[in-house]
Amino acid sequence: MSAVKWRTRLLLVACLGLLWQTAAGELLPIKVEIRGAPGDYQLYRDGKPYQVRGAGLDASAPDAIDMLRKLKAHGGNSLRTWNVADEEFLDLAHELGVTVAMCLDVARERHGFDYNDEQAVAEQLATFEQQVKRFRNHPALLAWIIGNELNLFYKNRRVYDAVNDISKMIHRLDPNHPTTTTTAGIDSSLASTIAKRAPDLDFVSVQVYAGVFSLGKTMKSVPWEKPVMVSEWGTVGHWEVAKTDWDAPFELDSTQRARVVWEGYTQGLAAIDDLIGNYFFLWGQKQERTPTWYGVFVDGTRTPAVDVLHRVWTGSAPPDQAPLVRALRLKGMKASEQPRLFTGDTYSAEVEAVDPESGPLRYHWELMEESRATQDGGDAEAVPEDYSHLLTERDHMAVELRAPDTPGPYRLFVYVHDEGGAIAHANIPFLVWKK
Repeated sequence: MSAVKWRTRLLLVACLGLLWQTAAGELLPIKVEIRGAPGDYQLYRDGKPYQVRGAGLDASAPDAIDMLRKLKAHGGNSLRTWNVADEEFLDLAHELGVTVAMCLDVARERHGFDYNDEQAVAEQLATFEQQVKRFRNHPALLAWIIGNELNLFYKNRRVYDAVNDISKMIHRLDPNHPTTTTTAGIDSSLASTIAKRAPDLDFVSVQVYAGVFSLGKTMKSVPWEKPVMVSEWGTVGHWEVAKTDWDAPFELDSTQRARVVWEGYTQGLAAIDDLIGNYFFLWGQKQERTPTWYGVFVDGTRTPAVDVLHRVWTGSAPPDQAPLVRALRLKGMKASEQPRLFTGDTYSAEVEAVDPESGPLRYHWELMEESRATQDGGDAEAVPEDYSHLLTERDHMAVELRAPDTPGPYRLFVYVHDEGGAIAHANIPFLVWKK
């Protein structure tokens, strides 16, 4: 038999073997690895260089499947989670060609977990071992994230001993996927702690907001020689902005935020050495101080930040751009002027917005009590009480607002829709005094 025929037969046998494995229910992992040396690290998947174009997505959210499809439609190829996804989600991700950096939800000291409790630590390790065995061979899997921001308000450095043990367990059971842990920012002390106590990690994942613009400089000064990923970045954090006299943070409107996203990508991320990927926060929507601060969708509708990510991921802008907010005023005042209202009195608010395609716009206004949340690290928050019944003609570019009868801090929101399925938003905090 000729060499060509032998090669053909061997190829056929190999293909049949793969088909048999799939038919038998065995998943075939795709190997992911990091190659190179300091200053020249590169992520590889299936033997080829792999560039992460990703965002964070809560795989347990009710709209997770829809958000996954939208990620693919806008050019994204990877997502990170904060918990373990299920088979249905992973199967669809693989079908769409989207990889998943999956997070093992390691207990946090700030939530009461004691890393001196050896039995509790061992039980946690055993739980994660079962999760790793369950998903280690899924072809959508890109990497294992061991815990989210475990350094936030922590004191016991033994948490990173536990991280190292989890990483060693993963490497023993799964030789095909690298391990990491995420940190809330980073400095020399934290980098030294992780390098010393969790040397088994393949890379570190840093989470920053306004800090993305200085992270490149920071990483040059910390004792860390392995690759780096930025696993959360996006807007400016609610703790990083100016506040009113009554301690309400000023939120960027959707146009300002889109500009920060573009600059964060082209300036902040571009300055980080040994960066092997990044995940934008958040591909979806959540209540964190406001319903619009971090997510880039509002009730499933895309905002201008999605247009920026589409441009970053595909190299071109989407055909229909989201509306742009020019100004929002209450009682003729911008947010920085800190408007104050009297109980029961009526005031006007108006928004200036444009559609890049010069199409018609429609408006929706909402009024909420100012958030009283004090949680940190993205912990769940209650949605503030709604007072939108005090607004008149909520579908116009101007609205009449009757100040609530209860003095205190409130926030007025406006949402501007275009005909192409996009939305802009802005809000203004204000204080109500007793008349």
